[in-house]
Amino acid sequence: MYMPENKKRDALMANEKEKRENTILDTNEEITEPMTEEDDGSYEVSFSENDREYPDDNVKDTTEVGEYNPDAIQVLEGLEAVRKRPGMYIGTTSSRGLHHLVYEIVDNSVDEALAGFCTEITVTIHKDNSITVSDNGRGIPVGINHKTGRNAVDLVFTELHAGGKFGGGGYKVSGGLHGVGASVVNALSEWLDVEIHQGGKIYKESFSRGKTIIPLVESGVCSEEDTGTKVTFIPDPMIFTETTVFEYDVLRQRMREMAFLTRGLRITLCDERKDEHHSPQEQSFCYEGGIREFVTYLNHSKTPLYDTVMYFEGTKNNVYVEVAMQHNDGYNNSEYSFVNNINTPEGGMHLVGFRNAVTKTFNEYARKNKILKDSDQNLTGEDIREGITAIISVKIEDPQFEGQTKQKLGNAEARGATDSIVSEQLTYFLEQNPAIAKKICEKSILSQRAREAARKARDLSRRKTALDSMSLPGKLADCSDKDPKNCEIFLVEGDSAGGSAKSARSRATQAILPLRGKILNVEKAREDKIYANEEIKAMITAFGTGIHDDFDISKLRYDKIIIMTDADVDGAHIDTLMLTFLYRFMPELIRQGHVYLAMPPLFKLEKNKKVWYAYSDEELSRILDEVGRDQNNRIQRYKGLGEMDPEQLWETTMDPARRVLKRVQFNEETESEVDLTFTILMGDKVEPRRDFIERNAKFVKNLDI
Repeated sequence: MYMPENKKRDALMANEKEKRENTILDTNEEITEPMTEEDDGSYEVSFSENDREYPDDNVKDTTEVGEYNPDAIQVLEGLEAVRKRPGMYIGTTSSRGLHHLVYEIVDNSVDEALAGFCTEITVTIHKDNSITVSDNGRGIPVGINHKTGRNAVDLVFTELHAGGKFGGGGYKVSGGLHGVGASVVNALSEWLDVEIHQGGKIYKESFSRGKTIIPLVESGVCSEEDTGTKVTFIPDPMIFTETTVFEYDVLRQRMREMAFLTRGLRITLCDERKDEHHSPQEQSFCYEGGIREFVTYLNHSKTPLYDTVMYFEGTKNNVYVEVAMQHNDGYNNSEYSFVNNINTPEGGMHLVGFRNAVTKTFNEYARKNKILKDSDQNLTGEDIREGITAIISVKIEDPQFEGQTKQKLGNAEARGATDSIVSEQLTYFLEQNPAIAKKICEKSILSQRAREAARKARDLSRRKTALDSMSLPGKLADCSDKDPKNCEIFLVEGDSAGGSAKSARSRATQAILPLRGKILNVEKAREDKIYANEEIKAMITAFGTGIHDDFDISKLRYDKIIIMTDADVDGAHIDTLMLTFLYRFMPELIRQGHVYLAMPPLFKLEKNKKVWYAYSDEELSRILDEVGRDQNNRIQRYKGLGEMDPEQLWETTMDPARRVLKRVQFNEETESEVDLTFTILMGDKVEPRRDFIERNAKFVKNLDI
């Protein structure tokens, strides 16, 4: 039974806190340091020397500033390095890094499932916002590690690169390449308790900020069949200063994906919280069809080109390959690759092998069956994969990733294994299902023709650009500064709002591109239609990066792309159309944090010649409480940007010193859910969109009716 109040642990933690307080330096010196990229900040933060003291920093550094001598060389012991630079280990200390802690512990349990020893995992969010992850695996070994003379549980939770994933025979395949999961979570938690059921006994150990508080003890008995590990922790607010509140929906998406990727594994997510933002709920995910069901789930808001989900699996060169794929009648391809259940958003060798196999096999089939004539060009991989939804999952004993964050697989053997298995089994499938093969080939040929038309339009556009000194869109009011890092572009709907924005802007660094009405819904259009649309062509030209295969972020002309629309339903629709275009054709702009939404105010309050702006009903109510509610109040509800004069637009929405911007980001670990959401909102099928609206209607604010 989980007990949030562990009196012995709390007493020991209080003692440790008192020791730390006695060693804090007495200084009021302020130090300002720019946050590093891994700290997920693009601004400067000020903090005092006291704030820099971590629990284990009991010795004052006497080295003078700027002095570089032997004493300036610091050795960070144990998990100090993790607490000093958490971004190096979990990417960021924002909400994304917070949820990553849960993924690390769950991944350890999933590794037990991959090894064949775990069938159930339960993740529970407790009322105090602590998390418990429990499984019915073998349980972490509780004996003494003879190389170190320490118990194995202590090693797993207090030492980096300690675990059963480094060739010791504990796991054949594992996602824990770096072996830092449990210890990093421990280091970044205010407290962490582990309970192990093994050999008919129950063992417990408690930690705080990476340090052992209560050593491993035998605390009870259980049945011989009752085995597993239960880890409970609460994030350290000293590290996660932005938020320590877990989002149920974020965890749900990740747990669902893990269940799809591990056939037959049941993952249950429970939320025990009950407040104004949360209500108790529970969901369980288990998919006997594995990644085949994953493809069906991703395609449920699309119209499949055929009913069957193709599925190929096999082992070659010690690489186990699993692929599921199905085409739909849309134009966007959705390919998701995984290695040992880790999402690889940048692909890698397994994705290359899959694409090579698909391109080669379909061209050979089309030639052999006279669908392509001798004089016809080969179909490109892009043609064949138009409208495809595919999951490529490989299990490999020693995965070699490119980069600490495991974005891309580098094992060459994964390419050969995937290519071989998919080529062989896809050839057999096409021979056995000629009707499906014909549909895919015909769709690919139509895609080839559209691609050729798009290429001609693109080439024509490039020739005009080369000959025309006025290569940028005529309606673009560009900025004078030519350094992209200093520049930003506002995408504004309508001529009246565009006119106000042009008058209000800082001409040196702010460009304005007015767009007429709602742009084309790219979810329902091929590339040739995209290049024929004047508004989208203007954006592509203004940004300078190109799209799809031509995309080059080094050519981006503006560091910030700011979508500025009215604060009403039409404005929200335009936002969605814009984001759909950027996500489908320039997703790297969003990944690298260049896309923003402007937040114009909803209300203007005037009283006694003073002016306040409110960005929500709640903020307006707060201001009224402060200034008083009486007949002297004059409240204006803005319906559109065109109602503001240039001065108001500048001071509320465009002035970098006072404006509010929302950066558009998505979690790469659950990108399949982002893809699905765009398809639901902007695709052809009405039913999934209606269901989405009904589920999320309760979260709508400022509905314009």
